[in-house]
Amino acid sequence: MSKNTLQAVPPSSPNDTTEPLVAADTQVTPEGSAPIPKPTGFNLDKFKSKRATALANVETLLTALPHHPIAHAKDFVRLHEDEEKFWSPELCFVNVPIKGQKSSTLHLIDEDIAMRFLPSARVLRFRLALASKPFNVFFLAHIPTRNLDNQYNATNVQACERAKKEWVQATSRKEEGVENYKIDAARNQDAFDPPKWPPQSLFELIGTTFAGRQIEDEKHPGLLRLIGAKITIA
Repeated sequence: MSKNTLQAVPPSSPNDTTEPLVAADTQVTPEGSAPIPKPTGFNLDKFKSKRATALANVETLLTALPHHPIAHAKDFVRLHEDEEKFWSPELCFVNVPIKGQKSSTLHLIDEDIAMRFLPSARVLRFRLALASKPFNVFFLAHIPTRNLDNQYNATNVQACERAKKEWVQATSRKEEGVENYKIDAARNQDAFDPPKWPPQSLFELIGTTFAGRQIEDEKHPGLLRLIGAKITIA
């Protein structure tokens, strides 16, 4: 019934034949009491989402990314076309054993620190580039910079170069007795949309990915672990 529809209320006395009219949303009380209005304070408009459109347009900032050679993606990949901004120079890395983990953890290391304290064979050198699998699954690709006469490294670089322009997949041919990667382009390049690259710079992404794993001085726990020095907690 409409809020403004009027209802008949029984007469207040036998001699009063007039039927007073009251609003339908008014609660009738015993004789002599004032009418009590029904509660009408709830307003669903207070809880409307007013910012849905604005939030939908906010770009998602990435946190730490996986990092590995493109063959480890085991899928088609693309690398950012802007090599100047989204491919790093050659960087220095070391693998540090971590207590409680089966695998060592890759750390960035200052080259001067590495040369002072570590055998050169322990230091890994390669570039990092922003890469993506289909549907914007981002990672940092390892790109070889040394020993390019090695066919694994050479074909890895070839695949990375091609991935700037097309979706490619690199697969090891070791089981065939061939020491290189087979490079396959997607049969239909429009099978996947081009990546929607994140707004951060490459150096921001690398800094976030390797947070806490940047050996810049001789007191870093990672370096102490590598040289067998006692780690003291202040």
